[in-house]
Amino acid sequence: MTAMPPMDSLIWDATFPLLRLEGSGCAGFLHGQTSASVNGASEEKLIPACWLNATGRVQALLEIRLDDAGADVLVLHGDADLVIRGFDRVIFPADRVRLGPKREQRRLQRLQEGQLPATDAVLWLDDGAEPPTTWEAPTSSSAQLLEAWRMREGWPLSDAELNGDTNPFELGLAHWVKLDKGCYLGQETVAKLASRGGVKQQLRSWRSTTAFEEPRLESGDRLSLKAERAGVITSAARDPQSGQWFGLALVRRQALDVEKLDAGTEAIPLNLQRPGGFCDPPMGD
Repeated sequence: MTAMPPMDSLIWDATFPLLRLEGSGCAGFLHGQTSASVNGASEEKLIPACWLNATGRVQALLEIRLDDAGADVLVLHGDADLVIRGFDRVIFPADRVRLGPKREQRRLQRLQEGQLPATDAVLWLDDGAEPPTTWEAPTSSSAQLLEAWRMREGWPLSDAELNGDTNPFELGLAHWVKLDKGCYLGQETVAKLASRGGVKQQLRSWRSTTAFEEPRLESGDRLSLKAERAGVITSAARDPQSGQWFGLALVRRQALDVEKLDAGTEAIPLNLQRPGGFCDPPMGD
């Protein structure tokens, strides 16, 4: 893949939609609407969460921050307006929650290994504020470097990975889901997946075995094993230095232990690797 500088020297600097919730019931409401354990969380702590549908499919990746007046919900990936409509549809007067206006939030993250950054690795900046000197990075994270990092670590931030039909355990987001908390949206399906163990597919990193320009590999290309369907590419990019292609794919369960698969109609050989930040689902009883 693309050669990267030391990860602690790279900063992901981007702007995301932020939803504002006001009222004394915000923690309880978000506890029941997301996969995170929000009740009892300390104020100002950033809480990673999945917003699931009723069948346990991931609709959005969120970061939640409580304060003394309510909560801010940053939409790291997904349709913010869909989240707003989903929240609005289930807010009742007894919840003591009201939706505020949506705005944009600048967010910085140090590019580290793993799917959950350390508490000091993410920073939300107020409008017009500049990062502290401790956040000055010698190398800016270009779009190319960010893609190389997320494909190696397995951050499912493309629409082909978070497509409304994948669950947290398929995407390696098991540590974004709290299984020991009370009822929440999508819990029944997620609990069944956890208790039975195993999923139909999982996210994997891949890299072409050779360098080439054409044919291009892209999202939607089929993966095969001995001419049998084995998965689908979800993200793809070409390393301009090595000429190899790399990316992410959803690989069927029966092919997860295979080191090589073929891609597309040209049967281009790819090497598979478990993403660095992938968190396996809990084992079934």
